[in-house]
Amino acid sequence: MKRLYVIKIGGNVIDNSENLYNFLNDFASLDGYKILIHGGGKLATDLSHTLGIEPKMVEGRRITDIETLRVVTMVYAGLINKNIVAQLQRFECNAIGLTGADANLIRATRRPVKDIDYGFVGDLNSDSVDSQKLSALLQTGVIPVFSAITHDGEGQLLNTNADTVSSSIAVAMASLYEVSLVYCFEKKGVLQDVNNDDSIIREISSSEFDSLKVDNIIAGGMLPKLENAFKAINSGVSEVYIGKSDELALLNEQLFGTRLFA
Repeated sequence: MKRLYVIKIGGNVIDNSENLYNFLNDFASLDGYKILIHGGGKLATDLSHTLGIEPKMVEGRRITDIETLRVVTMVYAGLINKNIVAQLQRFECNAIGLTGADANLIRATRRPVKDIDYGFVGDLNSDSVDSQKLSALLQTGVIPVFSAITHDGEGQLLNTNADTVSSSIAVAMASLYEVSLVYCFEKKGVLQDVNNDDSIIREISSSEFDSLKVDNIIAGGMLPKLENAFKAINSGVSEVYIGKSDELALLNEQLFGTRLFA
């Protein structure tokens, strides 16, 4: 079974042109099949303010009303996505920019209204990603670059969490490839001591994760990240890496960040 890297980058990379340049150079040089998923950064918020649209957040999550959906689609699927694709062509990495609507690759369901109406936000399930069609694209030698915009199959675009898109793609492709899911963020990896950036835990198995939770070494914002990572592993993903974007080149030697495995 061939290796596939599913790599997610966030706003901390996108918002800094030098960081993005270095990351994409490393991404282009990565061996084997690969898929890139990106978040949105600050650009959507900045454009919203320029257009007089006040961003609405509840518990850190963006409410996507129709005006906001137009903005995030323009920024995520347009400006950011095509900039990334153009930069990758510069590094002789033949990329194609996509949303979930393109070729019906990722179909979502609009989030039902419970206590909060999140608006035009898409949730994914086990059938959301068309793995066969995505694999056929990979076989042509093209590198898919996804923004986190999906659709419902009824003509409606939806804003979807980029971490969720990444894990859903990884799980869907796990029956066809040996999948490594890679989350790039601002730290070098999972830390033994949150105040010491060099105290990286290089590997964490499922049983070790349980112990680290009990000892309160993994807590706060890192806890849901790792819980979602092990959920992906339990669903067929071979391994998950969490580390810093500017060290991506170390993936070729499997020395990048923290490796999570069953």
